[in-house]
This record gives sequence, structure tokens and C-alpha cells, in this order.
Amino acid sequence: MSDDEHSPGPVTVRLAEYSPAEILGDAPDPFGVDGWGLTWRSKDEHFGVRWDGRLVAHAGLVVLPLTAGGTRMDVAGLGGVAVAPGVRGRGFARAAVTAAMDHARNLGLPFGLLFCLPELVGLYERLGWHPVTDDVEVEQPAGPRTMPLRTLWTGLRAGTEWPSGPVRLHSLPM
Repeated sequence: MSDDEHSPGPVTVRLAEYSPAEILGDAPDPFGVDGWGLTWRSKDEHFGVRWDGRLVAHAGLVVLPLTAGGTRMDVAGLGGVAVAPGVRGRGFARAAVTAAMDHARNLGLPFGLLFCLPELVGLYERLGWHPVTDDVEVEQPAGPRTMPLRTLWTGLRAGTEWPSGPVRLHSLPM
């Protein structure tokens, strides 16, 4: 029997606080986005997966004001998604993201929104996210900037469709 067979199964939890180093170590750029020169907004809510006594996955959430295709709304901004090396591919990202989006759904938000590196788009598409095809403008300290990373959305209510047209995030990105 492996250690996993003696360990309790993974448990999804809401976290009071979170540090990326707890999952990803002390790497200087754990999410690989520093080279884009963006200033990021901190997440207000944190969801994680604990397995065998340690935190192995995280997803952060913040309510974001934006305008999409001329429609002003608040959406659930997902960010800081991380899974510890060595345990990837076991559904921990799905569990953390699902917990965050379930919370957003309970808040009555219509959509989830995230920004990611191109190589992660497939992961999020498998989790039910869809590409935003229009430009997305985000706040930055020096003024608005077009988001260079990929933007994806997911509906949090039955039958919701992302509005077509330019997107303006009235906040720093998450």
C-alpha cells in the first residue's frame, strides 16, 4: 500500500489567509507573469485543497467591476490558481477552482473571469472556461492597458453568454 492509501482524501477548504510559497516554494516568479510588467490586485477570498496534512492547491477570488460589450456588471475574478509540483494531474486545480466559483455563484455573480498564460488555456477549457475574443483593457498605475495574457470566462448561471464587444476591467487585474 502506498502512503496515499493510508492518508485521508483531499479536502477542499476556505482559507483565512494564503501565501503562494506554501504551495510553490520561494520561486521569484511562481506564476510566470512578472515579465509582462503588470500590477496585480490581491484576492479577497481564498480556497484550497488540503491533502495529507498540507495545502496542495489554491484558487483566489475577488469581485471585479467591468464593462463588457457596453454592459456594466460585477464578475468573479479568479486568480492565483496553483497546484504543488508533484501532485499535479490529480484534479486538485478543478477542486479549488470549483470551490471558488461555487462561492461566486452563491454571491449571485453572473460570470467568472481569469487571465492566464497561453499554455494554460487548455486546462481551463477542460474546466469549462471559454476564451474572450475581444480586447480586454485593465487598470494599471500608469493608466489603462490592453491585457497581454489570455482572458477566459465561465457562466455561473444557466444560459449565460458572454457579451460580445470590448471589455474594460475597472480594476487592477487579479
